[in-house]
Amino acid sequence: MYTVKQLSRLAGITPRTLHYYDEIRLLAPSRVGDNGYRYYGEEALLRLQQILFYRELDMPLENIKALMSRRDFDVMGALESHREALRQRIAHTERLIETVDHTILHLKGKKKMSEKQFFEAFSDEQQAEYEKEAMRMYDPATVKASAKRWKEYTTLEKQRIGEEGQATYEALLAAMPHGAASAQARAAIERWRRHLEYFWIPKDEQLLGLADLYNTDPRFKANFDKIDPGLAEFMREAVKAYGKNRKK
Repeated sequence: MYTVKQLSRLAGITPRTLHYYDEIRLLAPSRVGDNGYRYYGEEALLRLQQILFYRELDMPLENIKALMSRRDFDVMGALESHREALRQRIAHTERLIETVDHTILHLKGKKKMSEKQFFEAFSDEQQAEYEKEAMRMYDPATVKASAKRWKEYTTLEKQRIGEEGQATYEALLAAMPHGAASAQARAAIERWRRHLEYFWIPKDEQLLGLADLYNTDPRFKANFDKIDPGLAEFMREAVKAYGKNRKK
Protein backbone atom coordinates (compact mmCIF):
# COMPACT_ATOMS: atom_id res chain seq x y z
CA MET A 1 0.00 0.00 0.00
CA TYR A 2 1.16 3.52 -0.80
CA THR A 3 0.26 6.74 0.94
CA VAL A 4 -0.62 9.84 -1.06
CA LYS A 5 2.89 11.20 -0.57
CA GLN A 6 4.54 7.95 -1.61
CA LEU A 7 2.35 7.47 -4.68
CA SER A 8 2.77 11.07 -5.81
CA ARG A 9 6.54 10.62 -5.75
CA LEU A 10 6.30 7.28 -7.54
CA ALA A 11 4.03 8.60 -10.30
CA GLY A 12 5.64 12.03 -10.63
CA ILE A 13 2.48 13.97 -9.81
CA THR A 14 1.49 16.20 -6.90
CA PRO A 15 -0.44 15.06 -3.81
CA ARG A 16 -3.00 17.73 -4.73
CA THR A 17 -3.61 15.95 -8.02
CA LEU A 18 -4.37 12.68 -6.23
CA HIS A 19 -6.73 14.48 -3.86
CA TYR A 20 -8.47 16.09 -6.83
CA TYR A 21 -8.84 12.76 -8.65
CA ASP A 22 -10.49 11.41 -5.52
CA GLU A 23 -12.80 14.44 -5.26
CA ILE A 24 -14.08 14.02 -8.82
CA ARG A 25 -14.40 10.25 -8.31
CA LEU A 26 -11.84 9.41 -10.95
CA LEU A 27 -9.39 7.61 -8.66
CA ALA A 28 -10.46 6.54 -5.19
CA PRO A 29 -7.96 5.19 -2.64
CA SER A 30 -8.04 1.47 -1.97
CA ARG A 31 -8.83 2.24 1.64
CA VAL A 32 -8.87 5.11 4.10
CA GLY A 33 -7.25 4.50 7.49
CA ASP A 34 -8.65 5.47 10.87
CA ASN A 35 -6.25 8.40 10.81
CA GLY A 36 -7.87 9.66 7.59
CA TYR A 37 -4.86 8.78 5.44
CA ARG A 38 -5.54 7.47 1.94
CA TYR A 39 -3.84 4.22 0.92
CA TYR A 40 -3.46 2.92 -2.65
CA GLY A 41 -3.00 -0.70 -3.68
CA GLU A 42 -2.03 -2.32 -6.99
CA GLU A 43 -5.48 -1.93 -8.57
CA ALA A 44 -5.45 1.80 -7.84
CA LEU A 45 -1.91 2.07 -9.23
CA LEU A 46 -2.99 0.43 -12.49
CA ARG A 47 -5.96 2.78 -12.73
CA LEU A 48 -3.70 5.78 -12.14
CA GLN A 49 -1.37 4.53 -14.87
CA GLN A 50 -4.32 4.44 -17.28
CA ILE A 51 -5.32 7.97 -16.32
CA LEU A 52 -1.79 9.24 -16.92
CA PHE A 53 -1.62 7.48 -20.29
CA TYR A 54 -4.80 9.24 -21.38
CA ARG A 55 -3.53 12.54 -20.01
CA GLU A 56 -0.33 12.11 -22.06
CA LEU A 57 -2.61 11.95 -25.08
CA ASP A 58 -4.36 15.17 -23.97
CA MET A 59 -7.72 13.57 -23.20
CA PRO A 60 -9.83 15.76 -20.87
CA LEU A 61 -10.46 14.38 -17.39
CA GLU A 62 -14.22 14.22 -17.92
CA ASN A 63 -13.67 12.04 -21.01
CA ILE A 64 -11.26 9.80 -19.13
CA LYS A 65 -13.78 9.37 -16.31
CA ALA A 66 -16.59 8.53 -18.72
CA LEU A 67 -14.43 6.03 -20.60
CA MET A 68 -13.01 4.27 -17.55
CA SER A 69 -16.41 4.14 -15.83
CA ARG A 70 -17.89 2.01 -18.58
CA ARG A 71 -18.71 -1.54 -17.59
CA ASP A 72 -16.95 -2.89 -20.66
CA PHE A 73 -13.70 -0.99 -19.99
CA ASP A 74 -10.83 -3.46 -20.40
CA VAL A 75 -7.38 -2.60 -19.02
CA MET A 76 -5.53 -4.99 -21.33
CA GLY A 77 -7.41 -3.71 -24.35
CA ALA A 78 -6.73 -0.13 -23.30
CA LEU A 79 -2.99 -0.83 -22.98
CA GLU A 80 -2.90 -2.35 -26.45
CA SER A 81 -4.72 0.73 -27.81
CA HIS A 82 -2.22 3.00 -26.04
CA ARG A 83 0.69 1.11 -27.60
CA GLU A 84 -0.77 1.28 -31.11
CA ALA A 85 -1.75 4.95 -30.75
CA LEU A 86 1.71 5.87 -29.50
CA ARG A 87 3.38 3.96 -32.33
CA GLN A 88 1.24 5.79 -34.87
CA ARG A 89 1.95 9.10 -33.17
CA ILE A 90 5.69 8.41 -33.30
CA ALA A 91 5.47 7.53 -36.99
CA HIS A 92 3.46 10.67 -37.73
CA THR A 93 5.82 12.85 -35.70
CA GLU A 94 8.84 11.35 -37.46
CA ARG A 95 7.29 12.28 -40.82
CA LEU A 96 6.73 15.83 -39.60
CA ILE A 97 10.30 16.07 -38.31
CA GLU A 98 11.64 14.77 -41.62
CA THR A 99 9.65 17.46 -43.44
CA VAL A 100 10.97 20.12 -41.04
CA ASP A 101 14.55 18.92 -41.63
CA HIS A 102 14.13 18.98 -45.40
CA THR A 103 12.54 22.42 -45.29
CA ILE A 104 15.42 23.80 -43.21
CA LEU A 105 17.91 22.42 -45.75
CA HIS A 106 15.78 23.90 -48.54
CA LEU A 107 15.82 27.35 -46.93
CA LYS A 108 19.59 27.11 -46.44
CA GLY A 109 19.99 26.29 -50.12
CA LYS A 110 21.38 22.83 -49.42
CA LYS A 111 18.47 20.78 -50.75
CA LYS A 112 15.76 21.65 -53.26
CA MET A 113 12.20 20.74 -52.33
CA SER A 114 9.19 20.68 -54.63
CA GLU A 115 5.95 22.35 -53.58
CA LYS A 116 4.40 18.90 -53.22
CA GLN A 117 7.14 17.85 -50.77
CA PHE A 118 6.33 20.82 -48.55
CA PHE A 119 3.04 19.13 -47.65
CA GLU A 120 3.76 15.41 -47.92
CA ALA A 121 3.56 15.09 -44.13
CA PHE A 122 0.02 16.46 -44.31
CA SER A 123 -1.27 14.28 -47.14
CA ASP A 124 -4.89 13.08 -46.99
CA GLU A 125 -3.70 9.50 -46.45
CA GLN A 126 -1.45 10.42 -43.55
CA GLN A 127 -4.09 12.74 -42.11
CA ALA A 128 -6.55 9.82 -42.22
CA GLU A 129 -4.13 7.64 -40.23
CA TYR A 130 -3.69 10.36 -37.62
CA GLU A 131 -7.46 10.90 -37.49
CA LYS A 132 -8.03 7.20 -36.74
CA GLU A 133 -5.59 7.42 -33.83
CA ALA A 134 -7.10 10.63 -32.52
CA MET A 135 -10.65 9.26 -32.77
CA ARG A 136 -9.70 6.55 -30.25
CA MET A 137 -8.15 8.98 -27.81
CA TYR A 138 -10.03 12.30 -28.08
CA ASP A 139 -13.50 13.74 -28.38
CA PRO A 140 -14.67 12.50 -31.82
CA ALA A 141 -16.53 15.72 -32.63
CA THR A 142 -13.42 17.84 -32.04
CA VAL A 143 -11.23 15.51 -34.09
CA LYS A 144 -13.69 15.45 -36.99
CA ALA A 145 -13.95 19.24 -36.98
CA SER A 146 -10.15 19.64 -37.03
CA ALA A 147 -9.68 17.08 -39.80
CA LYS A 148 -12.49 18.62 -41.84
CA ARG A 149 -10.92 22.07 -41.47
CA TRP A 150 -7.56 20.91 -42.84
CA LYS A 151 -9.09 18.94 -45.72
CA GLU A 152 -11.11 21.95 -46.82
CA TYR A 153 -7.98 24.01 -47.45
CA THR A 154 -6.93 24.18 -51.08
CA THR A 155 -3.37 23.41 -52.16
CA LEU A 156 -2.68 27.13 -52.46
CA GLU A 157 -4.11 27.75 -48.98
CA LYS A 158 -1.92 25.00 -47.54
CA GLN A 159 1.08 26.57 -49.23
CA ARG A 160 0.16 29.97 -47.81
CA ILE A 161 -0.25 28.47 -44.33
CA GLY A 162 3.24 26.99 -44.65
CA GLU A 163 4.67 30.33 -45.69
CA GLU A 164 2.93 32.07 -42.79
CA GLY A 165 4.38 29.47 -40.43
CA GLN A 166 7.89 30.24 -41.66
CA ALA A 167 7.27 33.96 -41.22
CA THR A 168 6.00 33.29 -37.70
CA TYR A 169 9.26 31.66 -36.64
CA GLU A 170 11.23 34.43 -38.30
CA ALA A 171 9.28 36.89 -36.13
CA LEU A 172 10.17 34.88 -33.05
CA LEU A 173 13.85 34.91 -34.00
CA ALA A 174 13.71 38.69 -34.50
CA ALA A 175 12.15 39.10 -31.05
CA MET A 176 14.83 37.11 -29.21
CA PRO A 177 17.29 40.01 -28.72
CA HIS A 178 14.52 42.04 -27.05
CA GLY A 179 13.83 39.44 -24.35
CA ALA A 180 10.98 37.02 -23.59
CA ALA A 181 8.91 39.64 -21.75
CA SER A 182 9.23 42.29 -24.45
CA ALA A 183 6.40 43.71 -26.55
CA GLN A 184 8.08 42.19 -29.60
CA ALA A 185 8.02 38.73 -28.00
CA ARG A 186 4.36 39.06 -27.01
CA ALA A 187 3.47 40.08 -30.56
CA ALA A 188 5.42 37.11 -31.96
CA ILE A 189 3.72 34.65 -29.60
CA GLU A 190 0.32 36.10 -30.48
CA ARG A 191 1.19 35.61 -34.14
CA TRP A 192 2.19 32.00 -33.41
CA ARG A 193 -1.07 31.41 -31.52
CA ARG A 194 -3.12 32.79 -34.43
CA HIS A 195 -1.21 30.55 -36.83
CA LEU A 196 -2.08 27.47 -34.75
CA GLU A 197 -5.75 28.35 -35.19
CA TYR A 198 -5.52 27.05 -38.75
CA PHE A 199 -5.52 23.62 -37.11
CA TRP A 200 -7.10 23.99 -33.64
CA ILE A 201 -7.98 26.65 -31.06
CA PRO A 202 -5.37 26.40 -28.29
CA LYS A 203 -5.86 27.58 -24.72
CA ASP A 204 -3.04 29.43 -22.94
CA GLU A 205 -2.07 26.36 -20.91
CA GLN A 206 -1.94 24.31 -24.10
CA LEU A 207 0.40 26.86 -25.67
CA LEU A 208 2.73 26.41 -22.70
CA GLY A 209 2.44 22.63 -22.99
CA LEU A 210 3.48 22.82 -26.62
CA ALA A 211 6.39 25.14 -25.83
CA ASP A 212 7.46 22.71 -23.08
CA LEU A 213 7.37 19.88 -25.62
CA TYR A 214 9.72 21.82 -27.89
CA ASN A 215 12.23 21.77 -25.01
CA THR A 216 11.70 18.32 -23.49
CA ASP A 217 11.28 16.16 -26.60
CA PRO A 218 14.79 15.53 -28.00
CA ARG A 219 13.54 15.39 -31.58
CA PHE A 220 11.72 18.71 -31.42
CA LYS A 221 14.58 20.29 -29.48
CA ALA A 222 17.11 19.16 -32.09
CA ASN A 223 15.10 20.74 -34.89
CA PHE A 224 14.68 24.02 -33.03
CA ASP A 225 18.40 24.02 -32.25
CA LYS A 226 19.10 23.87 -35.98
CA ILE A 227 17.26 27.18 -36.36
CA ASP A 228 18.76 28.74 -33.21
CA PRO A 229 20.03 26.96 -30.06
CA GLY A 230 18.11 29.36 -27.85
CA LEU A 231 14.80 29.44 -29.73
CA ALA A 232 12.97 26.64 -27.90
CA GLU A 233 13.76 28.03 -24.43
CA PHE A 234 12.96 31.56 -25.59
CA MET A 235 9.55 30.41 -26.80
CA ARG A 236 8.79 28.74 -23.47
CA GLU A 237 9.70 31.86 -21.48
CA ALA A 238 7.87 34.10 -23.96
CA VAL A 239 4.71 31.97 -23.69
CA LYS A 240 4.86 32.25 -19.89
CA ALA A 241 5.16 36.05 -20.13
CA TYR A 242 2.39 36.12 -22.74
CA GLY A 243 0.06 34.16 -20.48
CA LYS A 244 0.73 36.38 -17.47
CA ASN A 245 0.09 39.50 -19.53
CA ARG A 246 -3.28 38.14 -20.80
CA LYS A 247 -4.41 37.50 -17.21
CA LYS A 248 -3.90 41.11 -16.19
